[in-house]
Amino acid sequence: MTSDDVRHLHLRAAGTSVALELSGGLLPVVRHWGSDLGPLGDDDLAGLALAAGAARGDSPFDVADRVSVVPEHALAWIGRPGVEGSRSGRDWSPALRTTGEPEVSTLPDGTQRLLVRSADTTAHLGLDLELELHPGGLLRLRATLTSTGGGRYDVGAVRLGLPVPERAGELLDFTGRHTFERIPQRRPFGAGVHSREVRTGRTGLDAVHLLCAGEPGFGFRSGQVWAVHLGWSGNQQTYAERLSNGARLLGSGEALEHGEVSLGPGESYATPWVYAAHGTGLDEVSGRFHAWLRSRPHAPTRPRPVTLNTWEAVYFDQSFERLTALADLGARVGAERFVLDDGWFGGRRDDTTSLGDWTVSPDVWPDGLGPLVEHVHRLGMEFGLWVEPEMVSRDSDLARAHPEWLFSGGGRPGLESRQQHVLDLGHPGAYAHVHDQLLDLLHRHDIAYLKWDHNRYLNDAGHTPGGEAGVHAHTLAAYRLMDELVAARPGLEIESCAGGGGRIDLGVLDRCVRVWASDCIDPLERQQIQRWTFALLPPGWVGTHVGSPRSHTTGRRHDLSFRAQTALWGHMGIEWDLTAADEDELVELAAWVRLHKQQRDLLHGGTVVNGDHHDDDTWVHGVVAPDRSRALYDVASLRRAPSGPGRVRLPGLDPDRRYRVSAPDPAAGLPGVLPRTLSMSVPWARAGVVLTGRVLDEIGIPMLPLLPEHAHLVHVTEV
Repeated sequence: MTSDDVRHLHLRAAGTSVALELSGGLLPVVRHWGSDLGPLGDDDLAGLALAAGAARGDSPFDVADRVSVVPEHALAWIGRPGVEGSRSGRDWSPALRTTGEPEVSTLPDGTQRLLVRSADTTAHLGLDLELELHPGGLLRLRATLTSTGGGRYDVGAVRLGLPVPERAGELLDFTGRHTFERIPQRRPFGAGVHSREVRTGRTGLDAVHLLCAGEPGFGFRSGQVWAVHLGWSGNQQTYAERLSNGARLLGSGEALEHGEVSLGPGESYATPWVYAAHGTGLDEVSGRFHAWLRSRPHAPTRPRPVTLNTWEAVYFDQSFERLTALADLGARVGAERFVLDDGWFGGRRDDTTSLGDWTVSPDVWPDGLGPLVEHVHRLGMEFGLWVEPEMVSRDSDLARAHPEWLFSGGGRPGLESRQQHVLDLGHPGAYAHVHDQLLDLLHRHDIAYLKWDHNRYLNDAGHTPGGEAGVHAHTLAAYRLMDELVAARPGLEIESCAGGGGRIDLGVLDRCVRVWASDCIDPLERQQIQRWTFALLPPGWVGTHVGSPRSHTTGRRHDLSFRAQTALWGHMGIEWDLTAADEDELVELAAWVRLHKQQRDLLHGGTVVNGDHHDDDTWVHGVVAPDRSRALYDVASLRRAPSGPGRVRLPGLDPDRRYRVSAPDPAAGLPGVLPRTLSMSVPWARAGVVLTGRVLDEIGIPMLPLLPEHAHLVHVTEV
């Protein structure tokens, strides 16, 4: 393009429009990202670009009224710049201009793609910008920065930003801690920068998850919402910025330590993908992320197997006899995958030793893992194994042989946390050691699944011997290791676990098909943890387990009905010493597993919906079939409501179709329901009722009177 050319592009998909202006040889400006604007011609788009410019006001100072997706100081953008860096103090404010025509294409899956190449011949930098709009309405962007001159260019940051309109006056993001992840927090979208930064080397238990800007008071089903997410598992920065002239944007990029990326002539740095979605209400935003993940080439196509994990059942107390007894009961109640957790390797009898020595313990398993694997397979279950490949114990053969492979700040021992250290996969020898040991395990045994844990921060993560920052290289190496194991063992599935839900992002999910949402499986806590994990991930990708009657993390006790019904909604599993369960509990658990399998196609393939209930004591959520012919809802009483049970509205159905609404047969027993009031107050639960989708959404039905910390199901079928 020449400096006089003006080009307008309009990308549309699934109710989303992205209107772009390319003019004056500058990088593209997003003039609209939001609701579908319908078909627009060139004149319409030119008018839109003119109307979308910011008013100048009475200020004598120039402030950018146009900002590209890579904001530039050189164009009077006074907020955070898209590119930060220098060549020994020079070339710190690049002025990037396009080179050649933008490349517009449509990929075989219907994704609309834009590639714009640009350069600053003075700063000796090139930047390629990729922008894609997925058929489900998810937008993603990435930039590749290249040094084209002599010397080295030290990259401080490469960020991508998307503008949001002034009516986006409220922000939502998330925080949390171990066993208490994804806690929502809201605030006004005020002037300045609201920045969420990660310096712990992994996505984080307190991760931003999604940064949303929306119309004040937006809910699951109402209000315009714009959201961004960074697909990266290392250090990162996601922020909302509002300038004095009213400009607002959501931005994100990797957080690089000093000197972590230094480009020689011809070398490049590619940013992680920034994902973005717009919708009416949070449910529509989530639906775009769900559609994206379900469309990925590695997305699972077979039913998600019910998983029995051994951790809370036995902890480190492993033996063939104890675990085969557990496997027998797991198979009896319907488990389809058996996962042997921590404690099977080296001298690992507690959490102080042997990480890095990925060979089977001869003390616990004198005959190796083969007999247990064969026993599990005879029961008709897959076999899975817990590993923590990026970690190392001081008390390990690996650390004694190669202390230089442990992260260190340089000239001093690295920090210890949880009695373990981090193995720097940036060392070729460290990488090969872990790669070869894990591959040997996969070749020796029919292992279908790895639970890949990551139980500490990457503090002071320096690459020995000099102590250079190493998180960026380590993160890429961890990705490569996962990719190579899956390539060597086709069909292998990997779960991302990191002290619970500490590594949940679309970067690691390019190679994993399951996440462990939290080490807390108390069903009351899990109601919130799962609700907000599902804001990014579809339920079939989220591990949801039935724990023991008394929670190991909170000490609360809950009926099996509440524990199982909470676990029903994701990739269901069991993490309970079934040898301690009585016969009635085993029978009831088997019934819940059967129900999950009966509804699994709907639970894992349907549209996730959440009700904007009038109080926060009762939560309503569900899944609706893609053709809206049926749905399953959960009504959970978290606390006693001051106003009594009330009504619940059932969202997401076709407003003009008629549906039969029913609850489980009262004669069979409804755990948690108060029987003395059931027949008087909720006759629909006995006989069912037929209503239109519009009535169910607008008026709803009376909820069953529940004891606190109990739930009930609502079945909906088109008639």
